[in-house]
Amino acid sequence: MARSDLLPRRAQALVDAALADTRVVLVNGARQSGKSTLIRVIASGRPAQRRDLDLPQDREAALADPVGFVDSDDLMVIDEIQRVPELLLAIKASVDSDPRPGSYLLSGSSRLLALRDLPDALPGRMETVELWPFSQGEIDGTPDRFIDAVFALGPGLRHESAVSRADYAARVVRGGMPEAVSRNDPRRRGRFLDSYVQALVDRDVRQLAEIERVPQLHRLIGLLAARSATTVRGLESGLELSRPTINRYVQLLDEVFLIKQIPGWSRNLGAQATRTPKTIFVDSGIASQQLAMNAHTLLRPGAPFGGLLEGFVLSELARQLTWSDQLAVLSHYRDRDKVEVDAVLENRRGQVVGIEVKAASTVRAEDFRGLRRLQERLGDDFVTGLVLYTGTTTLPFGERLRAMPVSALWEVGVTEG
Repeated sequence: MARSDLLPRRAQALVDAALADTRVVLVNGARQSGKSTLIRVIASGRPAQRRDLDLPQDREAALADPVGFVDSDDLMVIDEIQRVPELLLAIKASVDSDPRPGSYLLSGSSRLLALRDLPDALPGRMETVELWPFSQGEIDGTPDRFIDAVFALGPGLRHESAVSRADYAARVVRGGMPEAVSRNDPRRRGRFLDSYVQALVDRDVRQLAEIERVPQLHRLIGLLAARSATTVRGLESGLELSRPTINRYVQLLDEVFLIKQIPGWSRNLGAQATRTPKTIFVDSGIASQQLAMNAHTLLRPGAPFGGLLEGFVLSELARQLTWSDQLAVLSHYRDRDKVEVDAVLENRRGQVVGIEVKAASTVRAEDFRGLRRLQERLGDDFVTGLVLYTGTTTLPFGERLRAMPVSALWEVGVTEG
């Protein structure tokens, strides 16, 4: 077993809590993100039966006799449920007749609600826990509580860092896929990441839809990596595809957890804001491999360090939102004046934290332009504005505005100040 398989996951506590009071629990996320390991660890502590729908014999049995396949007095664990979505009707019938919590633990590698032939089976009966690839805190054994800390402390949050710019580049190209993290040889890691994308397109994307232009889909993936953390526009001529087809392909890549779309944020602040989402890769290692970037080349002048680092930061925030106590939504902001904020975190009380990401080890006052725009228009709802950068110390740049090392994302806890 690889060392990375043994790393504890933040999601385990969420799944354990859900099994205590919910009939069906789904662990959903990218392939090779650790779902099978997680559910195996959880099931090992209780009586359970396990099925794997990636195995032909299990899949054939499920199709032949769905009701018998899901029948169990113990916890029934089913891997890759999207392979036989017809099982959800049998599971619904089972939990309706016996509503005990903790009856089924499922895993999936595509957004189940997006499956074209999914029966409307389990509303009100199922809780979904989203599992991402490893966070930096899971890899390092550090707190991973930045979102809770920044909403609690606002501009009072402080962080000093020993992480170098070169180390940030190494983290970006490594990413968090468990198999990639376990490989110390960058070439072997790259081979895994290339084969991962190929298999995802060949199997999972084609399960969801008929793809007429597979070579163009691969080119689209490369273009999305090159435009990491930007909106998807102007790709039609380069791909020889129509905009509706490109939008459909982007949605498919989102549904299989290769990419994530970050929505545009607006609160009628006096300037028309875009609703167009921007796209990041679920794993920065995959994006870096698509661009043939390693930790050394990423630091060269002209390399796409800025875009990849922004995508890396946004994906770390998205991971953390799945377990943070603070219930918040991640968006980005861009108005008609082309004023932008890379990340906007808004909690359910309407409080907002704005975040800019800079690959530089120094910060300038003009880097806070977008954050100042938000601050002026939000007033007391603006908690703080941060420029996360590759330097080592927290610096003040005005009222409620700070520059802070990127490593605060995974190194701070809720009591840090």
